[in-house]
Amino acid sequence: MICTVSCRVVALSRDTVCMATVIRQGLEVLFTRQQIADRVAEMGAQITHDLNGEKLVMVGVLKGAAPFLADLARAVQVDATFDFVATSSYGKGQRSSGAVKLIKDLDEPIEGKNVLVVEDILDTGLTLSYLRKLFLQQHPKTLRIAALLDKPSRRLEKIEADYVGFSIPNLFVIGYGMDYAERYRNLPDICLMTPDHPE
Repeated sequence: MICTVSCRVVALSRDTVCMATVIRQGLEVLFTRQQIADRVAEMGAQITHDLNGEKLVMVGVLKGAAPFLADLARAVQVDATFDFVATSSYGKGQRSSGAVKLIKDLDEPIEGKNVLVVEDILDTGLTLSYLRKLFLQQHPKTLRIAALLDKPSRRLEKIEADYVGFSIPNLFVIGYGMDYAERYRNLPDICLMTPDHPE
């Protein structure tokens, strides 16, 4: 159970949210599970509309996008299949190494198919730029990107998502698939990882 002892309102570009202290974890909630569910449902409706009944391949970027992909897939009302890729650009801390490595490639060809790359967070753009170039070489019919979170202030590569859940400032976030040293992925809310939080 989450106990709220304080609340401060923070204005973000897509939402105004109450950031509440989570006592048991010593973390602050940025987006609650209900806010996430509502926004994912809206994104799913938009994707459904844009596809106009055509089939879709949803490509989740492991590991962080797994919860988002699962929820978004249920919100998209078209014939959809899944595939997954895995990349590495982070070490065990909060900073990206800047070099993207492909750890797991697609299992099935995507030529001539509608492809939606599903990512937990778009920040520097290095990973998604790398994947976009890789996938375009396979000549999909369409290639779109859905990112739950967007950090435009961190962008190093010129790339934007077609569908964005929430835009946020340069904050380090965990939960709902996002981690710190592989921890906290199972939190149902998206929380802040503060510098003074014990590891």
